[in-house]
Amino acid sequence: MRTTRPRMMSHRLVLSVAIVAALLVPGATGYPWKDCGDGQFAAGSKYLANINLLAASLPKNAAVSPDLFATAEAGAAPDKVWALALCRGDANATSCLSCLAQAFRDLPNVCDYSKVATMYYDSCTLHYSNASRDPAPVAARTYRYWESTNVTSEQAQFNSLVARLVNATADYAAYNSTRRYASGEADFDREFPKIYSWAQCTPDLTGPQCRQCLAKNTVLLPEYFVDSTGARALQVRCSFRYQTYSFFDGPVMVRLPAPSSSTQAPAPAPAPVAVPTGLTPKPATASTEDPSYFADEEDNESVDSMLIDISTLRVATGNFADSNKLGDGGFGAVYKGILPDGDEIAVKRLSKSSTQGVEELKNELSLVAKLRHKNLVTLLGVCLEQQERLLVYEFVPNRSLDLFLFDAEKHVELDWEKRYKIINGIARGLQYLHEDSQLRVVHRDLKTSNILLDKDMNPKISDFGIARLFGQDQTHGITKHVVGTYGYMAPEYVMCGNYSVKSDSFSFRVMVLEIVTGRKNNDYNNSEKSQDLLNVMWDRWMATTVLDMMDPCMNTSFSESCVLRCIHIGLLCVQENPADRPLMSSVVMMLGSDTVPLSAPSKPAFYTKEASDNLGIESHHRRLHLPAGDTQRPRPTR
Repeated sequence: MRTTRPRMMSHRLVLSVAIVAALLVPGATGYPWKDCGDGQFAAGSKYLANINLLAASLPKNAAVSPDLFATAEAGAAPDKVWALALCRGDANATSCLSCLAQAFRDLPNVCDYSKVATMYYDSCTLHYSNASRDPAPVAARTYRYWESTNVTSEQAQFNSLVARLVNATADYAAYNSTRRYASGEADFDREFPKIYSWAQCTPDLTGPQCRQCLAKNTVLLPEYFVDSTGARALQVRCSFRYQTYSFFDGPVMVRLPAPSSSTQAPAPAPAPVAVPTGLTPKPATASTEDPSYFADEEDNESVDSMLIDISTLRVATGNFADSNKLGDGGFGAVYKGILPDGDEIAVKRLSKSSTQGVEELKNELSLVAKLRHKNLVTLLGVCLEQQERLLVYEFVPNRSLDLFLFDAEKHVELDWEKRYKIINGIARGLQYLHEDSQLRVVHRDLKTSNILLDKDMNPKISDFGIARLFGQDQTHGITKHVVGTYGYMAPEYVMCGNYSVKSDSFSFRVMVLEIVTGRKNNDYNNSEKSQDLLNVMWDRWMATTVLDMMDPCMNTSFSESCVLRCIHIGLLCVQENPADRPLMSSVVMMLGSDTVPLSAPSKPAFYTKEASDNLGIESHHRRLHLPAGDTQRPRPTR
């Protein structure tokens, strides 16, 4: 859950304000920071004896190592202990030994004798566990904290410079240092003359592994650390930090000049792409294609950093074998890929004959590369070689929501708890797109086949091929080129080409009704039935029989008040006047608290399939489930 940071009214930062902490792991408090895992051992157990054995040798071994790093194990199962010790790259042997020795003394007590525990100090990290092998580089949980909000008058320039400095420092640590350590410095302005950064991985990681691990942490920049004068994200295998004051010793390895004062402050740079192990970014100069064709000039640098070699993707997908095909869409196909280390990816392949797909790919690349949220599908890279146009996404194992929701057998796997979590996740993803990201994005094609489900059934919004970017002061747009999927599009968009965040709200509500009932909205628009699901649900709402429409497979496993509240909120989102529909931030708040009062909804906006047919809008439903449930989108005839 995102934690709200305090905002200061002053236009000057008071540097002595207290640090605001927020955790991605349970049980951590103040400095030094701890992460206490599950399972405990007794005070006089063999497990503690094995920890003490490691305490006698591991700190010294790390301190005398050129990398200030060591791992060791002691004992035999079930009391075997594996430990990792790492000191910051600018530490000396004496300070390293002292820090790790202190960590061994403190950790068993502060973590209440947890078998898996980690302690983070400014100058060292200690981790031990009962695992048979060390933790995966990017699977470990992350501790994060930021300092009070920056109120400099040049916030956009500050955020952009921080992002560039952190990324450059992470790149240097991963690819230019055998110790996997780097420090950085950037010039800024009179208020904050310098910005300092640090990034480090355990030196046993490869360069790509290190960069991937750091990317999993630096993606927090736009969501949690924006406008902050200092922040850090700490993990067993990698960490980064930046401050407006110097906090490390030794030489600076990365230097950036101050932003030009003669130009308008740029928007904050996007967080780096988390490239999986085995996906080595291809240098832009080695590409045989011009990335500027797929991005505006200002985006070329970020696109270049995401280029991936075609040979890597051919091997991963079995040269795009049919057996690895996940689905087809209007633009082409999607293939599952497996990298040499076992990481799974989804590769979206543009059809060479599809000019429509080229434009949509360009749009998707320029948008998704800048968006980072847990409820959005993650773009990992792009390949523009040998006349191929490929987007590489995270692999989402449970495919799309519609395959569960409307399947005669799988829909029973979606109990109310899972469905409510999916509704909440979609709402939070839309809030990020509409209100919280550095961009303001209207998706325009929200539907259940474009909602992907990860291994824990968390939703991820996908398919940004027809999305539109809004300016910060822009509230709506008008187009003569109506594209989308019938049954999910708001009437003002279908009839007049008007689209806004409120048209996305309409689509969200359609999905909520489908999730609650397990029925397709489009099934109610055929030759036999004149009303769609929205109006059927409205009639049931007015007759107070709406619970009769619940998916029967849920039986009594749901809270009636919770379901009714979801339906009520949804009805507010499909009101005829877009101005009456709530913003997604309000929807998230209403979903999260039953004490927030709800206004009475008016009758949903209504239009028939026949009316849309008269406008020349046709609907095709060719599913593309990974990475984005693409559809051959309806277009007006000319």
